[in-house]
Amino acid sequence: MIQHRKWAAVLSLIGMGLGQVYNRQYIKGLLLFVLYLLGLRIALYIPGAVWGLTTLGEQADHLEKVGRLYVNVRGDHSIFLMIEGMVVILAALVLLFVYITNVRDAYLVGKLRESGAEAPHFRETLHRITGIHFPHLVISVPILLVIFFTVMPILFMILLAFTNYSSPNYLPPAKLVDWIGLGGFQDIFTIKAWNRTFFGVVFWTLIWTICATLTTFIGGFVVALMVQKRGIRFKGFWRTLFIIPYAIPQFISLLIMRNMFNGEFGPINKYLRYFGLSDLPWLTDPFWAKLTVIMVNVWIGFPITMLMVIGILSTISRDYYEAAQIDGASPFQQFRAITFPTVMFSFGPLLVMSFAGNINNFNLIYLLTNGNPANPGYQSAGDTDILITWLYKLTMDTGKYNYASIIGIFIFILVASFAIVNIRRTKAFKEDDLNV
Repeated sequence: MIQHRKWAAVLSLIGMGLGQVYNRQYIKGLLLFVLYLLGLRIALYIPGAVWGLTTLGEQADHLEKVGRLYVNVRGDHSIFLMIEGMVVILAALVLLFVYITNVRDAYLVGKLRESGAEAPHFRETLHRITGIHFPHLVISVPILLVIFFTVMPILFMILLAFTNYSSPNYLPPAKLVDWIGLGGFQDIFTIKAWNRTFFGVVFWTLIWTICATLTTFIGGFVVALMVQKRGIRFKGFWRTLFIIPYAIPQFISLLIMRNMFNGEFGPINKYLRYFGLSDLPWLTDPFWAKLTVIMVNVWIGFPITMLMVIGILSTISRDYYEAAQIDGASPFQQFRAITFPTVMFSFGPLLVMSFAGNINNFNLIYLLTNGNPANPGYQSAGDTDILITWLYKLTMDTGKYNYASIIGIFIFILVASFAIVNIRRTKAFKEDDLNV
């Protein structure tokens, strides 16, 4: 008996699509063979991609004397070589997956032929792809986009952390970039100036994130309870009034706030003087500057929490409260047993997202204080700088791209680990029902 599966698998291994042709699936085989030729084309670039990734170039831009003139000769650009190398290798991995799938498909169809059945025609294959496998077909496009537009930038950031890519000595194309392994991490954690800045900024980032998340949540929750309370008149007016801070673009609100809290000519200090009180250094003292950014964040952030909580409160049946009142439960007991667990069941995942968002709340810090007041003991950071604004300054102001990448990795680990742990512990992501 002819073992079609072995022949089909071996032929597919030799050339993508040949096994399908052997199985008399000519159109499918032809399409796969075209893809195979494209794969061969990409394979030609793999040695160059590996060379670029491992060496990051061997010669930078330089001047050469031609006759009586010096001519600029283009050299290797380390960062371009790194990006091109990653693109080629990721594309090769995708094609390798298709190649393995092609061998498996040929093997299975060959096995089908051995049982006496005919190989599916192209129309049947097409019908199967657009039928049973339609979800896989649709989801394959976003997967490819995720690989090249999400995974690749993350890989690029991680790779930069292991290089000396920084200003002024290692900036392409005039200079080459080299791999230095864990040298950048060692500098961050062992050099006193960087060490002090890193732990100082991390500590303030955690304090800021916790305070910003809790204050906006509690503020929004309290206002939502008051607005939704029975007997409150003009509910629509209060909702509209409280949503105004959120409706105005943050860019405008924060710049206005920056002027209002100005220590010299800001209206808030003028009002304090009017009532006989002394000025407060809102944006120039480290403690007051940190307190100011938290207060402003509450003002801008609580309306969205209020709206979400109002939406959740409107879903709670009044029967629960009436039953609780018949049992003699006090308003606080009703809140603790009905309102709070119901709100947390729905709002828990949003709270996790809010925490992650506040770690990376670049706009508020940068537009309100720009990380100031300056701290002479810090490297490229001020007292109100959080990790993301420090990363921005390291990149745009000082050109320390490798250190910025290390900070980016740290932020990624911090946010991802916190989100994963909390999502796993949040009841809203479990199949259990809420027991009120």
